[in-house]
Amino acid sequence: MNSTVSSPLRPIPSLLLSLGVSVGIVSCASPELSKSITIDGSSTVYPITKAVVESYQQTVENPVEVMVDFSGTGGGFRKFCEGKTDINNASRPILKDEMALCNRNNVRYIELPIAFDALTIVVNPQNTWVESLTTEELRKIWQPEAEKTITRWNQVRPEFPDQPLTLYGPGTDSGTYDYFTEAIMGTEDSSRTDYVRSENDEILVQGVKQDPNALGYFGLAYYEAHPTELKAIAIDSGKGAVLPSSESVKDSQYQPLARPLFIYVNLASAQNNPSLREFIDFYLAQAPTLVEKVGYIPLPIEAYDLDKVTFHKGEAGTVFDGKSELELTIPDLLRKQAQF
Repeated sequence: MNSTVSSPLRPIPSLLLSLGVSVGIVSCASPELSKSITIDGSSTVYPITKAVVESYQQTVENPVEVMVDFSGTGGGFRKFCEGKTDINNASRPILKDEMALCNRNNVRYIELPIAFDALTIVVNPQNTWVESLTTEELRKIWQPEAEKTITRWNQVRPEFPDQPLTLYGPGTDSGTYDYFTEAIMGTEDSSRTDYVRSENDEILVQGVKQDPNALGYFGLAYYEAHPTELKAIAIDSGKGAVLPSSESVKDSQYQPLARPLFIYVNLASAQNNPSLREFIDFYLAQAPTLVEKVGYIPLPIEAYDLDKVTFHKGEAGTVFDGKSELELTIPDLLRKQAQF
């Protein structure tokens, strides 16, 4: 079902979309009756949004239908920028080609950071030989040149056992794939392809749980949901090995794999659908509690207050200029939010 009703808006120059355009969230005359809400995108953000939807349906009087699914950040943006969804969950900022697609389809969007993630490298608990990996070793494992070449653990580090190395990771429609590949390899589209791929992180979790030789990666919440069935690996980017955790992200120590998580809201949908506006207000009010409950790192209250201002002013665009910003910290994110 396509519940988005777009206003006849002129295409916006990409520069304006990147800088932000304030048009007012309730500026449309004669808003239409409330209608259902459609959400797609990141499987990383999915647990947060799913928890918000469940709470909304349980606590709000006469809630509208909210349909939430996941197809990966990139897959979700393709639908969102064609006006097929109202909200896109995203584990990275919108990219330039996605900005251009939204512009061609007259889709204006509001960018709302809602959490921080510690992208987590995991192995099977039966793995007794690895407690930490360097970013250089991750590059050695995942670079294109490793395809069908780096296939055993002792090729990663000589003291590791001569056992098969089996890899599990997100597919190319995933924002987690994009972010990890850029953070470790320096480019978004340079990774080996001979690994078990899925946009569904639970499939990756099950694969690592059942494979003593496995190594995989996904968002922190999927590890936090299975802490005894997976083993998190500390990452050393040159300043010592650091485990993924709320504390290491808040202290700006877990780099370069700490990253912000977002929802993107179709501005015309928000203008035309009072229930969507109500839902976003509910989302931002519940996020500090539910983000932590599902296993991610909530932002400071100031960040959610900035989100509310951005949303209600209808400030369309992105402060990320069509790309992820590596080594971003929570204070950095707050400074970027304040740019609107």
